Amino acid sequence: MVELDAGPDLVTRLAEISPDVVFNALHGRWGEDGCVQGILEWLKIPYTHSGVLASSMAMDKEVTKTVLRAAGLPLTTSRLATKAEIEAAHVMAPPYVVKPFNEGSSVGVYIVNEGANTPPRLSDDMPERLMVETYVPGRELTTTVMGDRALGVTDIISEGWYDYHAKYSAGGSRHEVPANVPKEIYDACLDYAVRAHQALGCRGISRTDYRWDESRGLEGLIILEVNTQPGMTPTSLAPEQAAHAGMSFGAFCAWLVEDASCDR
Repeated sequence: MVELDAGPDLVTRLAEISPDVVFNALHGRWGEDGCVQGILEWLKIPYTHSGVLASSMAMDKEVTKTVLRAAGLPLTTSRLATKAEIEAAHVMAPPYVVKPFNEGSSVGVYIVNEGANTPPRLSDDMPERLMVETYVPGRELTTTVMGDRALGVTDIISEGWYDYHAKYSAGGSRHEVPANVPKEIYDACLDYAVRAHQALGCRGISRTDYRWDESRGLEGLIILEVNTQPGMTPTSLAPEQAAHAGMSFGAFCAWLVEDASCDR
């Protein structure tokens, strides 16, 4: 096994190494949005996770919503707006969330609470075009799909909201696997995740994240996004669900490698 830190010389390094397969452990833009997948297709190197089109669509939250809405899956109201529009006045009634439409790991997320008198003041490094969506209260649930089956449902419990720190810091959140939710909600999470995976054309594994407003029952279960390359760290959710399903971390990774191909 050769560990390769992707950089500007990626194509050259891949040609030198000439791997039999690439385990793509990259996150965010370039690594998760179809760009690296396109390079691997061009070089005819089999790789894990989703292909060019599914990766590109899932990374763009607006495109994802269009695809999932057409598949009849539950989503919250959203729109794209410029940074200037968002800072000038509320573009929708609070509470709402402002976030990049093509990032991951809860990077650059602003929550505008109910009753806020003024719109948010965004940091200088925020992109010029952003997604604004109605805030959904409640619990954080998530489901991993492996191949064509859903592995389970996790309830993510954190002190505040599930931000970057809560995701990647030890002790930042607590994961309850399986989630202690009504059977109707549990089964819906499994069903929606498989349908989202298939609608976007995902391969390998994906993870669908939800917010669930308990006071509204099934109508309160809303899809937030679909991750085509879920985290594989010690605090990550997908390996935990695989373990709950009886699969060791090594076997989980081996399955991904064996599933690798081109033309994904």
